[in-house]
Amino acid sequence: MEDNVHNFIGAVDMEALPARYLDLASHWPLWRRRRRLFWGRKMIRWWIHALQLAELIISSLVHMLYGLYIFSTAVAGDLSQSLTERFFKPNANFEVQSHDHNRTNPDDLPPIVLVHGIFGFGKGKLGSFSYFAGAEKKAERVLVPDLGSLTSVYDRARELFYYLKGGQVDYGEEHSKAYGHSQFGRIYEQGHYPEWDEDHPIHFVGHSAGAQVVRVLQQMLADKEFKGYENTSEHWILSITSLSGAFNGTTRTYFDGMQPDDGKTMKPEKLGLWGLVDCLLGNAGPFVTGDWILPDLTIQGSMEMNSRLQTFPDTFYFSYATKRTRKILGVTVPSGILGIHPLLSIRVLQMSQWRHPPDVPPPYKGYRDEDWQDNDGALNTISMTHPRLPIEHPSRLVIDDSDCLPLQPGIWYYKIIGEADHILFIVNRERAGVQFDLIYDSIFERCRKHVFRRTPPTLPNQALSLHNNS
Repeated sequence: MEDNVHNFIGAVDMEALPARYLDLASHWPLWRRRRRLFWGRKMIRWWIHALQLAELIISSLVHMLYGLYIFSTAVAGDLSQSLTERFFKPNANFEVQSHDHNRTNPDDLPPIVLVHGIFGFGKGKLGSFSYFAGAEKKAERVLVPDLGSLTSVYDRARELFYYLKGGQVDYGEEHSKAYGHSQFGRIYEQGHYPEWDEDHPIHFVGHSAGAQVVRVLQQMLADKEFKGYENTSEHWILSITSLSGAFNGTTRTYFDGMQPDDGKTMKPEKLGLWGLVDCLLGNAGPFVTGDWILPDLTIQGSMEMNSRLQTFPDTFYFSYATKRTRKILGVTVPSGILGIHPLLSIRVLQMSQWRHPPDVPPPYKGYRDEDWQDNDGALNTISMTHPRLPIEHPSRLVIDDSDCLPLQPGIWYYKIIGEADHILFIVNRERAGVQFDLIYDSIFERCRKHVFRRTPPTLPNQALSLHNNS
């Protein structure tokens, strides 16, 4: 049609046309360029949405296949162990057991509770397969609860309390009504540590979102939010150790579909068919109410959560931040592709090039893109060190271990572990190699020998160990 009009204009005697037609004819090339520019921009936006959707589908497929691999590995491991025990079980008459009389009675030790992150699972959920790659076997009295994989940080903190104390999970009447889900959940006939109280405190180790779950739980204990338990306090928790903890949110949530302008709602193309239907119909559900894990992991969601959470003066805090990027000529890039897990390699690159949309207000005053570009494929390194938004909590960077002694409560001691992606210290022990034992031995030794609220037992005074590979 454009060519026909152009030919018509060329065939007409321009001097015979009225002025208004001459004006239209003279502006025709400009109008045509603007139209092409408009459609060009629209096509670019369509291509971007198509690429985002393709990336989501590929990422979901990879995660599904990896989940199938984990499940099949767990089944194969259990089957192998069962066959071995059946056909190659040693004769019990020749079994010799030794007893170390100097060994500490495990019943006298405060439990160490390992709390998994997003898509995580607890002990026994996948047979003998371990989320923490068997780290729970490295020390006495270590518990690994099974919490919701995608449920909100709030809901998981409530689940963690009843896992330990026993009884039926109560999410709270007000919260349940506000978010449209059942007030009650799983029943624990017997708590895994029913004597838990101020005189019998616990050490917690949280990976990823699990670290934030423990912080929310401690605040709930301090605020006495559990019905029927009026004597709870922050002193029920002796120490919190974070492995790649999600304290201040992650820019990955925006790649995964959260809106960067509010950090609460999802982009329409990411909702999925049923999520989109629920959104359009206004039905209740996690996509509508925001009562699931992803909004809690945005920068805005984490800031809102942190505004209610304290760092308590009598609790010991430690964190290990991971990083799989480096700076080359001022540009942040992945630090080697081969060492990054395939699930995270694309994410490390994406997050290292993160730019906050220029047409959207920044999440906080003083925000800079470059501060959020170092990452481990799931979380930004700046987010993992200690709670810093909206208020900076007391912290101390650990470079030399001896500088930390004696340990002081109420301070986040943190160390940055270089060349480590987000899942290096979970699921697959062989990937972490010697670092795996160094990290977990350090954590368990510190919990058993260096962190006490009251007079510690007579034990060798060994130095704090926060091992580093950076």
